[in-house]
Amino acid sequence: MRKVLISSFDMEVGGVERSLISMLNNFDYSNNEVDLMLYSHTGDFMPMLNNRVNLLNEVKQYSTFRKSIGETIKQGNLTLGLARILSKFLAKINGKIKNLSEYGIYQMQLMWKYSLPFLSKLDKKYDVAISYLWPHYFVAEKVQAKRKIAWIHTDYSTIETDVDMDLKMWDKFDYIMAVSEECKNAFLKKYPSLKNKVNVMENITSPDFIREMASENIEENIKNDNSFKLVSVARLSHAKGIDNAVRALRVLHNRGLTNIKWYVVGYGGDEQMIRNLIKENDLEDSFILLGKKINPYPYICAGDIYVQPSRYEGKAVTVGEAQILGKPVVITNYATAKSQVRDNVDGYICELSVEGIANGIEKLYKNKNLRIKLWNNCKNTDYSNIYELDKLYKLFYL
Repeated sequence: MRKVLISSFDMEVGGVERSLISMLNNFDYSNNEVDLMLYSHTGDFMPMLNNRVNLLNEVKQYSTFRKSIGETIKQGNLTLGLARILSKFLAKINGKIKNLSEYGIYQMQLMWKYSLPFLSKLDKKYDVAISYLWPHYFVAEKVQAKRKIAWIHTDYSTIETDVDMDLKMWDKFDYIMAVSEECKNAFLKKYPSLKNKVNVMENITSPDFIREMASENIEENIKNDNSFKLVSVARLSHAKGIDNAVRALRVLHNRGLTNIKWYVVGYGGDEQMIRNLIKENDLEDSFILLGKKINPYPYICAGDIYVQPSRYEGKAVTVGEAQILGKPVVITNYATAKSQVRDNVDGYICELSVEGIANGIEKLYKNKNLRIKLWNNCKNTDYSNIYELDKLYKLFYL
């Protein structure tokens, strides 16, 4: 039996976490003994973890990464708290110098850099260690394994990182798995020296499981709402573009399409900003934040169109899930969009702008035949891909 370690942050509700659950549910346990290291044993998806996985005990130091700086210091982790303060200060200065709208990724790099000396190692030795979510410093520096594999879930061409710092980390890995070909290409534009390490393995999807979950009854008004309903499932963050979604709905209403409502399943740090934007645009009754839902699939089913207004993605898990449920999909033309949707076949790719989102939605709203075409093509496509795991297993032997 191979000893395999998989690490990630926690099991909060999110696309990466759902893809991890799908991978664990379909893993080969006849040949692999799997340990799971979660930095924090928190999140609504914790009960969904496969019981064949050995969940390692939570380590107090690592659990602080999901806590505030104040809470970290109060709990006695002074050095880690000070490392976080220093990281935030330096990242903010760097952001101002470079005029960055988003510097959180760089801040996270610095947080790990300054925290590493105070973090413990795992004693157990593994045949394979998999770091499922960036930043990958834990597996790179604190785990002993014959082979190390890291995952890429995002479009690296759109985020600000310290390339030299990252390369030192990537050098500790034997292989890097990108969730799409476009995601791989974007990564290699930033890190061309890593070309021989990068492979592509799509997120594992389980259509039968998704369809079963979608049949669950929901109480919210969305089910009985006779409006033309748009649905998005997304973290409320800059990357996911929900602020642009609010502005796009305002454009649609200004065009007289006031029968359109937009429902968003999700939560995140930008919630108050988005609520203020909804109020400013007089859309309180039309742009509805449903909050965190463990099971988003009934909400996707209740909509007429699924919309992904992201600024960037690696490969959005929810887009594939909406296609499995036969929903017409509109996504913005982020760099990896064509890896998700065959334009005008099983989805529609619109321009990445407020006007572009509004135009794409209006096109499908007014063209019922196009919606039916997309629906039929989705229903007739097999989106299952458990065979993708074979790509991972092959790396175990190389």
